[in-house]
Amino acid sequence: MRLKYIVISIIVIVFIFALGAEVHAQCPMCKIAAETNLANGGSEGKGLNKGILYMLSMPYILVSTIGFIWWKNNRKVKEE
Repeated sequence: MRLKYIVISIIVIVFIFALGAEVHAQCPMCKIAAETNLANGGSEGKGLNKGILYMLSMPYILVSTIGFIWWKNNRKVKEE
């Protein structure tokens, strides 16, 4: 039963990433500044996108770490 949930979760995650559409989530001012910079030969627009992805990933990493620590401690308590 547990394996079934893991397989279903993996399939859902693969579909989410495979079918994901390109998203333009920058504010208008940031977008204009990045486009102007790239048009003039700069590279700050690429760094801006990497920074956005970095800030987006941090909450997920923190929650995953806390969940893993909780799960590991909870498993030790059940074994005792």
